[in-house]
Amino acid sequence: MAQLDEYQKIIQTILTQHAQATPAYGEIERQTLFDCERNHYQLVNIGWEKHRRIYGCLIHIDIKDDKIWIQYDGTEIGVANELVELGVPKQDIVLAFHSPFMRQLTEFAVG
Repeated sequence: MAQLDEYQKIIQTILTQHAQATPAYGEIERQTLFDCERNHYQLVNIGWEKHRRIYGCLIHIDIKDDKIWIQYDGTEIGVANELVELGVPKQDIVLAFHSPFMRQLTEFAVG
């Protein structure tokens, strides 16, 4: 239970930090979506760039089976790298955006 609480806090910290970064273009708002009961976490972009609607997920993370599953990562630095820097072991991070076969070729968990 302590590990789950710690992972929830770390994920929320990372997403909150990314939400504070203002996009260089358009009138874009970043919203954090935390479902701590079901362990789903997202950061989404919402707004307008000139006459074009902007809406999309920048980061999507789930916690399943005591592991952090990165479902989508639209950042340059890489959320997995940030998690490792904050003390999460690589064997507890699943790069879910890769196929199970490709996950075997990384230093992270297969799932």
